[in-house]
Amino acid sequence: MNDFTYYSPTEFVFGRDAETKIGSYAAAHGYKRALVVYGGGSAVRSGLLGRVESSLEAAATSCVELGGVRPNPEVERVRDGIRIAREERIDLVVAVGGGSVIDCAKAVAFGALYDGDVWDFFCGKARVQRALPIFCVLTIPAAGSEASSSCVISNDALRAKRGTNGDVFRPQVSFMNPELTFTLPSYQTAAGITDMVAHICERWFSGVGAVPVTDHIAASLIRTLMDAAARVLSDPCDYDARADIMWAGMLAHNDIAGCGRGLKPEGRAGGWESHALEHELSALDASIVHGAGLAVMMPAWMRYVWRVDPSRFLQFALEVLDIEPIDDGEEAVEDAVCAAIDELQAFFVDMGMPKTLGELGIELGDVDALVESLRASKGDVFGAFMPLRASDARAIYLSAFSDPALVRACYDDEA
Repeated sequence: MNDFTYYSPTEFVFGRDAETKIGSYAAAHGYKRALVVYGGGSAVRSGLLGRVESSLEAAATSCVELGGVRPNPEVERVRDGIRIAREERIDLVVAVGGGSVIDCAKAVAFGALYDGDVWDFFCGKARVQRALPIFCVLTIPAAGSEASSSCVISNDALRAKRGTNGDVFRPQVSFMNPELTFTLPSYQTAAGITDMVAHICERWFSGVGAVPVTDHIAASLIRTLMDAAARVLSDPCDYDARADIMWAGMLAHNDIAGCGRGLKPEGRAGGWESHALEHELSALDASIVHGAGLAVMMPAWMRYVWRVDPSRFLQFALEVLDIEPIDDGEEAVEDAVCAAIDELQAFFVDMGMPKTLGELGIELGDVDALVESLRASKGDVFGAFMPLRASDARAIYLSAFSDPALVRACYDDEA
């Protein structure tokens, strides 16, 4: 187990009607002027936004709204929020929604206290030092942003999607009511679960060997998600399944699944290769749901890199999927690893996720732009499990257009 620093300051209010308690928490902290950030009309139509604002106003916290935050939130909307926060002298930012809304709220919270342009934090020109306090009312379990130190924003003008990290913008309080997720479409539910699994896998395949206590937590989370997925897709109003997914999604990305796996004590575990590969897809086309892109890119990355450390993949196969090789031979190891990757991807597909880039509307002619944008974002070499160059990224993208069996056949021919 490597040295690590673990920090998770968020307070969680979990359960039925959790959102109605937000006013008492705002009052306890002395907040008087809240900017309420939300996405489309569902928060309004469902009455959720009204309940949140009524709770705040009953506790003498006035509300100003920033609506219309889209999936893959765009920096211009963040800039709108920063302007409002400054003009209205906001002292609390409240996110009502999923990861996109929360990330927009985070960017507003730290951008409002910065003299330059907020995009500076996403292109490496500045580091986040301070932020307004943030409350979250979670409606879409997926990104884990309700407790994480991560924030990802798109810039349509640059066709870029970039992230930044900072403990100062971890939410202060998150209100988590599983009942708010009963009406989520199955595609959104599945994409969210895929994102959660990817958050755990990015840490699992971090370039560090076994860390038993962390590995068992990580494997348990994935197995729980796989079990709950079947239950909730069969019965969208299964409260316990929704609760398992909501809580697991938070645990998947609050860094507990990476303790002892980081290469630096203060750093996050993993190279986040699959996320980097996917971010270029949704930067190219903002309509691509992040989890759906990961359902394609993560298995493609796995098939490309597993030979660097087969033992790590074998441990994943055994602890998560109960798959093990029939003997110690090279062919048996390959069969077990490939079976595990295939089974993981089959789980995504069975939930309704895509299998190839073509299903996402990506064309072969887009690959050059994807690779160049990735190089601009991550540099000439990036990754922890296996350092990836532009040629590697190109090969992974190209492999993701094909059925996995054809990809393996191609590797076998090259060998």
